[in-house]
Amino acid sequence: MHDDGVTSQSPLPTDPGSRPLGVLVGFDASDHSVRALYYAARAAQRLGSPLTVVTAYTVPTMSYADATLIPSVPADVARLAAAEELLDMAREHLRDYPGEVDLRTEFGDAAGVLVGLSTKAQLAVVGARGLGGFLGRLLGSVSSALPAHAHCPTVVVPEQYEIDPGQGADRFTPQQLDTPVVAGVDLYQLNRPAMEQAAQEARRLKAPLQLLAVMPRPDAWGTAYMAWLPDANILEKHQQELAKELEVVIESLREDYPDLTISGTAMVADPAPSLLDATGTAQLTVLGTRGHGRVVSTLLGSVSRTVLAKAEGPVMVVPPTA
Repeated sequence: MHDDGVTSQSPLPTDPGSRPLGVLVGFDASDHSVRALYYAARAAQRLGSPLTVVTAYTVPTMSYADATLIPSVPADVARLAAAEELLDMAREHLRDYPGEVDLRTEFGDAAGVLVGLSTKAQLAVVGARGLGGFLGRLLGSVSSALPAHAHCPTVVVPEQYEIDPGQGADRFTPQQLDTPVVAGVDLYQLNRPAMEQAAQEARRLKAPLQLLAVMPRPDAWGTAYMAWLPDANILEKHQQELAKELEVVIESLREDYPDLTISGTAMVADPAPSLLDATGTAQLTVLGTRGHGRVVSTLLGSVSRTVLAKAEGPVMVVPPTA
């Protein structure tokens, strides 16, 4: 079982007064969104913040060849009613929840709605998949678009996340685990807020912090590079240099967080499988984005997108600024 990874302190400007939505979660009644709902509820309990549950809806443009085919209930009214029914399902899941809850419908694309609301949230939470169907897969799911563009840390909750089937408020009480918080480190474009966020998560959870820096193998850089290699021990040298650079980051964090147990692993390997392995044993895996822009693949990179799609535990994505 993986615990939620939210901290009451954040390196991002997430002062509760300026982030009144607290923990924001998208809900579409899919199994993935139900798991995200429970994760978000536990996270809000940890933060002592409101829980905001959002269902987004759109109204398609329809044309009718015959006036008799026009439905008696306007499409916008029907879609709004359907969205409110989904919120009723969320309300039932949250029965006996002891915290403050705001359930709301919002008009618009789910990803766009959640990105917009993230400017007023301390944390955004979404399931790994939803009910997007073919169009969702074609255009990119909320679980990839939201982490790339959100203005607060975002947690993507996988299908392996366990929810408590019991009764009463105890269902929303998070467990304290001794498994580590793992942070993926890009030493060539270091995201300091992500490192700070990971350290604060580990401090709050009383868990060790493990930094993982992975450099792709030279054979992934192209045949021309491999043919040029002058040294048979180049892989070992790359790993030694990577370890030295990682130790600098670790020492910097130890100065700011002397109470934490911080370790690091430097690897010359395929980054995506290495990080995916970490998600199976970490209670939270923390990644950073590359900045804000138009293209999701540019923001997250292929490694991050692969990790979000296949992770076995919750993954937090932290933007470089809010």
